[in-house]
Amino acid sequence: MSKIVNGASLKPRSGAEPKQIVLLLHGFGSSGTDMIALAPHWQDAMPDALFLAPHAPQRCGTMGAGYQWWGLSGFAPAALAAGAASAAPAIDAFIDKKLAQYGLTEADLALVGFSQGTMMALHVGLRRPRAVAGVVGYSGMLTGTLGVPKIGVAKAPVLLVHGSADGIVPVAAVHMAESELNRLGVEVTTHVSHGVTHSVDPVGLRLGRDFLAEAFDQST
Repeated sequence: MSKIVNGASLKPRSGAEPKQIVLLLHGFGSSGTDMIALAPHWQDAMPDALFLAPHAPQRCGTMGAGYQWWGLSGFAPAALAAGAASAAPAIDAFIDKKLAQYGLTEADLALVGFSQGTMMALHVGLRRPRAVAGVVGYSGMLTGTLGVPKIGVAKAPVLLVHGSADGIVPVAAVHMAESELNRLGVEVTTHVSHGVTHSVDPVGLRLGRDFLAEAFDQST
């Protein structure tokens, strides 16, 4: 199993010990340094949250200095499911370490992903032994549902945000994910940002902030 370490972080604005952790998972060819840019937009709503944005464990050879959760060569369902499954143990180990370090539980944890990071946030967040507070996914997709507990088992609420003009991960992915998550009994909210490409717009940022703040409130 590859080991990951934190790439970038932002301490709680309150100055107190963290009461929540927001784990930010970057996209293919990006880094935690890029992903941590979301955190300042959300600190006011979650002043006691620690934001952690680790680098993925693998260097991305095609994208210069970037990182990858696994070598992404296409969008074939079987390959995506296998890739996410191969990367998950490193993220789970990182989560276990951080929860233990701060004396927190899954109820105090939210996962946020962008693109390939969304694939990982959904994969890991829906399969933890205990439900996390929430999962937010931008411009990504659900790689598969094998191993996700069926209806009757507590699962994290999910927010998925996608741009209608996304040329990398088609917007149809968000509708497919919504259908599958509903089938599994996951509480899922979706938003399509009109005209937005493979990125996060101000509306998406606001929706993510409000969703996470409420998810933490509901989980306490």
